[in-house]
Parts: sequence; structure tokens; C-alpha cells
Amino acid sequence: MRTESGPAAVVVVGDEIVDIANAVPGLPGTLVGILELGEVGLGVIADAIASGAARSALDPSTLMSPIPRPPKFWAIGMNYAEHVRETGKPFPEFPTVFAKMPNTVTGPYADVERPAVSDRLDFECELGVVIGKRCRHVSRENAHRVIAGFTVVNDYSVRDFQMRGGQWVLGKSFDGHGVIGPWLVTPDEVDPHRLPIRTIVNGEVRQSSTTENLIFDCYRLIEELSSAATLEVGDVIATGTPGGVGVMENRFLVPGDVVRVEIDGIGHLENRIVQEGASVEWIEDSATAAV
Repeated sequence: MRTESGPAAVVVVGDEIVDIANAVPGLPGTLVGILELGEVGLGVIADAIASGAARSALDPSTLMSPIPRPPKFWAIGMNYAEHVRETGKPFPEFPTVFAKMPNTVTGPYADVERPAVSDRLDFECELGVVIGKRCRHVSRENAHRVIAGFTVVNDYSVRDFQMRGGQWVLGKSFDGHGVIGPWLVTPDEVDPHRLPIRTIVNGEVRQSSTTENLIFDCYRLIEELSSAATLEVGDVIATGTPGGVGVMENRFLVPGDVVRVEIDGIGHLENRIVQEGASVEWIEDSATAAV
């Protein structure tokens, strides 16, 4: 969350927050830093919560992304049965994997820009998986052991940029188009494959499904990704979106729209769409920036 002294890692307990740095002096001040301590760090945090120290009222407006700069931001396409059907494409034999860049990450209630270079901004509600242990070649059976928790993701997509050039990464990597939050829910609190998920735009439900409809579940995705790359603490996997995305009806987001993504048992995101200013070339001079 944002504080006067900068970002701080907190634990949400009901309608209160526990400031970890104040409750447990000496622990890292970021969630990723705490996760890197493993079971020891999590145990100390549990003791701090039980003590009742360093508590204050929760102010949702101060919440930031729990993982503001993930080492890797993986994303999965075509992973809900109804979404595959609406595209008319065959069901995938293997996960469709792409990436969003770290510059996309923004907080759960931040404004999201419709870019100056496109009017084809779209939404995608997704379950996010956050990796809690460095790992490689993880079997599906052991995948649950490397998950730190689950969060909500809105994979905003600029569809014309996504579809040109034979790749998806550029259209998925505009600044601020990867909303993550509002917090991380630990695996003991939810079954990731039985969670209702929906997108609501200006009060209208546009997507509604359940993670039971994932073609490749969270554990299968970890198995696939870790077969190719070492997964690191703080990596985020956006597991795919259900049917109902705007591009299928040629209904794109416009400034003033309010987009809410909900996953029962985890939380919600809510972003107002604003227009980016005119596209103006700028280049930062490193010498000037260092002064």
C-alpha cells in the first residue's frame, strides 16, 4: 500500500491492515522479499498478526498491486472453453503462452488509459497465480507447493496492436494495462478451480464464468511453464479469460467507462477508463535525469 514514506507491505485482517515493517522490524518491506524468506518469514508474520500490533483501518484507495514489478508476467490465451467456442477456433492441445511486460502493472483502483494510438481497448478478467518458490521442472502433482497465492488480474488488451505482426506481446504491453490486486489470497483460503469470475462494465455484466471451466488448470500451467524456464518468487501467471470479451461484439472501452473485475473469494478490481493525451515523442536525457 502507499504510505507517506513510500510503498509498504501489509496484511489485510478484516477491515484492518497490519503494517509488516512496523509489526516485525527487520523483515523486508516488500511482499516478494517476504516470500523469498519462505516458511520462516510467513511464520513470523502470522505471529505478528496474532499479536494485534501495528494495526490501522484499511483504506482501499491506498492499495497498490501486491506484485508491482513481477520478474515475469506470464499470460495464457484461449484457456476457457466458452472463449474458444466464441472464437470458432479448435480447442488447444497445449497452453497458448505469451507475456505481458512489467511496465503494464498498475494498482487495483488506478485509472487505465485508452491509448492515443488506438481506440480498440478491451478487458479480460483473469485469475492470477503468484509463484512463491523458485523452481524448475515441477510436476502437476507438486505444483501446489510452489504457489504463494492467488489474485485478480485484468489483462487489458489493445486489439489492433495484438493482432498485427503475428504476435500478441505488443498489444498486451501498453503502460498500465496489467491490473493486479487488490491483494494476495493464500492457497489455504480458496480452491482456485471453483471460483466464480466476472467482468462488469458500467453495471452491465459482460463476462461471467467459473474457474472450473479452465481448459488447463493452474497446476498444469505451472508444469508447462517450469519445463521451459525457472519460475521465480513473484512471477505472475494470468490464467486466461472467459467468453464475452469486447472484441467479439466489436464493443470497445471508451473514456468514462468503469470496469470492475470480481473473483469470489479473492476480491475485485475497479478501473475508470481515461484518454491518454496526444502522442508526443520524448526522449529522456540520462545526464539530466541523474541531476
